[in-house]
Amino acid sequence: MNPHASLIFSMSLILGTAITTSSNHWMMAWAGLEINTLAIIPLISKSHHPRAIEAAIKYFLVQAAASTLLLFSSTINAWYTGQWDISQLTQPTASMLLTTAISMKLGLVPFHFWFPEVLQGSSPITALLLSTMMKLPPISILMLTSHSLNPTLLTTLAILSAALGGWMGLNQTQLRKILAFSSISHLGWITIIMIYNPKLALLTFYLYCLTTLPIFLTINTTKALKLSTMMTSWTKTPAMNAALMLTLLSLAGLPPLTGFLPKWLIIQELTKQEMTCMATIITMLSLLGLFFYLRLSYYSTITLSPNPINRIKQWYVNKPTNTLIAIFTSMSTLLLPLTPMILTTL
Repeated sequence: MNPHASLIFSMSLILGTAITTSSNHWMMAWAGLEINTLAIIPLISKSHHPRAIEAAIKYFLVQAAASTLLLFSSTINAWYTGQWDISQLTQPTASMLLTTAISMKLGLVPFHFWFPEVLQGSSPITALLLSTMMKLPPISILMLTSHSLNPTLLTTLAILSAALGGWMGLNQTQLRKILAFSSISHLGWITIIMIYNPKLALLTFYLYCLTTLPIFLTINTTKALKLSTMMTSWTKTPAMNAALMLTLLSLAGLPPLTGFLPKWLIIQELTKQEMTCMATIITMLSLLGLFFYLRLSYYSTITLSPNPINRIKQWYVNKPTNTLIAIFTSMSTLLLPLTPMILTTL
């Protein structure tokens, strides 16, 4: 892609995200979401592969439908209340439509069908943007309207997302699809706590982005897009693969790594809200995701499996150290001691 075009699209992504996250008017928030959608589509389809074109079309259709629903819900709310302030969402029908629109934009169950396919057709860097930066505007809208949303509906969507994200990731062999179902599962954790503690939901999203970032960057560096190629990439970058194992375990939420922090705080908050049953269910469902995280960790450090089929080895090449990956990997595994300081801000 032309560097100038790439710069324009990247700046448009930042602009759209900034407009949506900082606006209190429904039309401005909708305009920011549209700018985001139009800026990411060329990045998805830049490889000109049929799968990339298909992913771009699927993404456009789903996001256009979600934006239409969001605009319709804000119009209904303005019709009844006489104002376009996001925080003044009081009409029940508008609240239901908004929940549906945000669920489509985030990829929550049952509106998840587009997300794994779009990530599979995108490059690792574009998939990283779709999993992290593109989720921030809808989550910010969800935070501003959290006091007006239906707790039962959001809890149901969260439990279903955690269940399907863990269950569907079990039999996947494509790394981007595994990470897509991982994102759906983590969105369930974010959604279930959104009404009771929006700051904790935002912290969970930030820590998810921090943990996912080095995984996608490592996959992009080693060019490992399937489990079979991931299993042989240890000969190419052994130190990076060993660090990838720790990052994957952190994403799974195992102590004493950073990924344990948000799950610990969410379970604690749900218990305070007398939702012990929901906390138990979502914790048990996270064990499904733990299985494929452990499988990925195993593949990232294993040598060639005892298999008679010949496999192509990727020979070790002494490449310069990627400082950015090293920094994010360290942060995604070593931030658990900051828990007391974080608790004071929540």
